[in-house]
This record gives sequence, structure tokens and C-alpha cells, in this order.
Amino acid sequence: MTRGHQEDFPAQQPEAQTAPRVPRAYGDQERPEGSRLSPRQGPEASERLSSTFSNPSPLLIERLRVRREFLYVAEGYAERRRLVVVQARRRGQPRPVLGLGFTATKKVGGSVVRNRARRRLREAARQLLPLLGVAGVDYVIVARQETGTAAWPRLLDDLEKALISLRRRFISGDAPPSGAGPTPPARA
Repeated sequence: MTRGHQEDFPAQQPEAQTAPRVPRAYGDQERPEGSRLSPRQGPEASERLSSTFSNPSPLLIERLRVRREFLYVAEGYAERRRLVVVQARRRGQPRPVLGLGFTATKKVGGSVVRNRARRRLREAARQLLPLLGVAGVDYVIVARQETGTAAWPRLLDDLEKALISLRRRFISGDAPPSGAGPTPPARA
């Protein structure tokens, strides 16, 4: 029984046809036989465009994760800029390690805005801290309201100025000795 709009189609499928060849504008540019994939696959290595400071030895950076570590650093020096606040304090035991933590309060905005601000601060610190950080010092970088939306060069500039100012304090000896004040929190 066939309806008016349906027809009987044969069960056998037609033979596969080759795709029509469409010539390219500049001829057929296939890879020559034996050629391999291009050597640059995956993400490219990042390159620093310019650096005004050079640090002879790379610093090992540990993340600050526990609240008492943040509170310990908050009792040290602080450099305030329009887009960022950087707090720093020398560790009790001198080691070629640098502590680093990030924070963004609810004043900065909702969770999406705070996470964006922290991501931007993390990238800025990744670029600048190996050049301007001091071994044996813990840093906490605090986001401000405009951190997530400010122009990238402006954010780098503010963080760089704050780190330079703190570096001068710790290198010139203006910072109190490491034994002064409360003891640093124990590290696991």
C-alpha cells in the first residue's frame, strides 16, 4: 500500500561516487611524499618582549594557602597603588624561596569578577616576581575594584612600582631583621 507522496525506493544503494575535483587558484599544492608534520605543534613557548631587570638565579615560588600565612604577611610592609596592594614580609628562616598569595575581597565584585582579578594578578606576578622578588620574602597581592577591568599595561605598571619599592626596602636593610616580631607560621 503506497501513499501518494511516498514512493518505493530500491533497497540497494547507489555506488559511491568520487568527489568532483575542484582546482585550487594556485595549482594543486599537496604535501610532497615523505614530508612530516610541521615541527611547531602545540602551544608555543612564551617569549619575554623586554626586561629591564635581570635576576641571575631563578627563584622558587611557593603558594601561600593557609590563612595564618596571609595574616603573617599582612603584619609586614604594604605598598598601595590604584589597581593593586602588595604586602610583603621577610620569612623567619632565610631560604631561596619566595612565598606568594593572592586575595580579592567581595568589595571587588562577584565571584566571576574576583576570579578574573586573581587570574590577572597571577599572570602579572608570573612575569614580574622572578625579576623583582626578593628571596626569603613572602608576598600577598590584593586585588582592588578596578583590577579586573583595567588596561593590562597599567596593571603591570602598578605591580612593578609596588614590587620595586618593596625590593628597595628589603635590599637596603630598611626591613626589620627576620627574627623581629611574631614567629612565621610553620610550613608543611
